[in-house]
Amino acid sequence: MTKDWKTRLIHTDVKVPEGFESLASPVYRGSTVVFPNTSSTHTEWNQEELGYAYGLHGTPTTLELAARIAELEGGTRTLLAPSGLAALAMVDLAFLTAGSHVLIPENVYSPNRVLAMKLLGRFGIESSFYPPEIGGGILQHFRPNTHLLWAESPGSITMEVEDVPAICAAARERGVPVALDNTWSAGVLFRAFDHGVDVSVQAATKYIGGHSDLLLGSVTVRNAAHLARLGEVRARLGLAVSPDDCSLALRGMTTLAVRLKYVEQSALEIARWLAGQDEVQAVLHPALESCPGHDIWKRDFTGSSGLFSLVMKPEFSGAQVRLFVDSLELFKIGYSWGGVASLAVAYDVSRGTGYGDRVVRLNIGLESTVDLIADLEKGMRAMRGY
Repeated sequence: MTKDWKTRLIHTDVKVPEGFESLASPVYRGSTVVFPNTSSTHTEWNQEELGYAYGLHGTPTTLELAARIAELEGGTRTLLAPSGLAALAMVDLAFLTAGSHVLIPENVYSPNRVLAMKLLGRFGIESSFYPPEIGGGILQHFRPNTHLLWAESPGSITMEVEDVPAICAAARERGVPVALDNTWSAGVLFRAFDHGVDVSVQAATKYIGGHSDLLLGSVTVRNAAHLARLGEVRARLGLAVSPDDCSLALRGMTTLAVRLKYVEQSALEIARWLAGQDEVQAVLHPALESCPGHDIWKRDFTGSSGLFSLVMKPEFSGAQVRLFVDSLELFKIGYSWGGVASLAVAYDVSRGTGYGDRVVRLNIGLESTVDLIADLEKGMRAMRGY
């Protein structure tokens, strides 16, 4: 068939040579999937088993990232979401219905708390919050309608380390699935499935992405039944992810090991320096012996990452603590973490701690450790002179 030039713009006969192999994963973008014939068409989300159906459910780029995260975490399968918060919501909606009850740690990532209280509550889902140090004592918090238990270890601000194996053992007695926000460990420093977790969630925005330039979440599961529930929710809500963001995450994964090693060493050196400063009441870093939950961390974790907090002494006001943060130069003020740049954020953490507005959370990046300590010292001087 002879085609007009306007048609050839869309339906070309051009062929490129085969055999090109690259170290970089290709980026496949697309919404419409072309089927070879009418009998092969379908609209199901489970493309690994049924073949590609629609870009909403994934392209080779997104499915490669999902498979690599599942391989990294030791899970059966991974589903991706457009953000860490979207991944948390996917889990909630997969396991909870009107009349359900969900258990959440008191120190949970704040958007997860807001999601439970402000959105799930509107649909008749009850939420209650348990002390993160409770371990096997979690049994007393179960209700007949408890259908999901969240864990977050360590907590992303106050860094309490949960006894996840004990919590999972208690949940198994009641037949309740356990979902863990495993972002702090990048899915590798804490082997969630080896410790009894059913669903491991990460904000891939953070250590997997590694450069503060993408938004992604991952949900990795132990068994096929949970995968089916989660896949249905993801498909019905249209939680598509960008192949371009997935490509950046695939690139970030290749340097994850060296980045984690560097930030672990740098963060520990900085944490130990901070622990020796007169202005500091406590350094909340699970790898420090002085940190609550250190023994559990030492038992269950294979290393530590670059996120931790410090608490200034009561003699310093919240305004002075904020001046400390404002005086930093290398530590930028910003949420999220896991990127190459160091960050500092001041928090008011009154709930259950007594720390009040004297908490500063630090994300240690890839800058020189010596320079970061000098920057913190400058902030201390500014705070003392307030």
